[in-house]
Amino acid sequence: MATTPTKPLRAPEETDLPSAGHVTGLVIFAFGVVYLIWGSTYLAMRVGIESFPPLLLAGSRHLLVGMVLYPLVRWKTGERPTWKQWRTAIVTGSLLLFVGNGGVCVAEQTVPSGVAALLVATVSLWMVLVDWVRPGGVRPAPRIIAGIVLGFAGLALLVGPAHLGNSGRIDLKGTVILVVASLAWACGSLYSKHGALPKSPLLGVTMQGLAGGAALWIAGFFTGEVHALHFAAISLRSWIALGYLIVFGSVIGFTAYLYILKKSTAARVGTYALVNPVVALFLGWLLAGESITLRTVLAAAVILTAVVLVITAPHRASVRDVEVLPVPGEAD
Repeated sequence: MATTPTKPLRAPEETDLPSAGHVTGLVIFAFGVVYLIWGSTYLAMRVGIESFPPLLLAGSRHLLVGMVLYPLVRWKTGERPTWKQWRTAIVTGSLLLFVGNGGVCVAEQTVPSGVAALLVATVSLWMVLVDWVRPGGVRPAPRIIAGIVLGFAGLALLVGPAHLGNSGRIDLKGTVILVVASLAWACGSLYSKHGALPKSPLLGVTMQGLAGGAALWIAGFFTGEVHALHFAAISLRSWIALGYLIVFGSVIGFTAYLYILKKSTAARVGTYALVNPVVALFLGWLLAGESITLRTVLAAAVILTAVVLVITAPHRASVRDVEVLPVPGEAD
């Protein structure tokens, strides 16, 4: 019986391979999106909570993204998320969106948006610490440890002494909430980096939005925010802020963030916390009349110097970091 001839094997040509320059360009663009857009979301959240309850502002932002885009992205990609992928989405949605983003919204009731962004800059320090204590993690070099100590010294500067440079200390309760939110964001980021997620970053965003948004609305119900919500009392400014947070902060910004998590190291990803405060402080001063005090300037100098020390130090790769990440659905 005759057999069908087969094509001879050939070495892959240059055109068959992905362009390194193209990939690098996408990574740089994604970093730029996270740097600039996420810096502006702090002011958008401050405007949104003028008439939105804080937990419901964050919950509506992420839940709407999940409800609208999840069926569309799933239909377009043809992916069917596995239970392992949903488990990652639930954990990361709870850490990143419920505790992290929800905490920022709550804290901005008493902390200026620019200062909130400055406090969230400590997420890069937390990421190094969490990456150290996780199984297979890497012990940071002495320079990085010095940067971490310096960063938390800057954090202490924001909440005391009482009258430094004729400016009062930052609200302690809001500061504590932001510290917890930053730690949760670091944990969620590292879990997302090594956890099972769909091949489509946007599908992962919508799954996390459903999980985190639902958790925020449930929390809003138990804290009384749902009962106190009156749509007629919400200003046009707050509606516009919510729309900006949905389109730019969640869809575009968060997709870019997940992309660089998979393509870069934890320390490099944490560099967005260096640029976000500068953007947020400038926009808060320019558009919202937030004052930039001597205390803020000193704390910003200390914290951002600490971040620079951490992100510019040489890092030793762990075994898990140099291995190829498993295809979504194959991770344990």
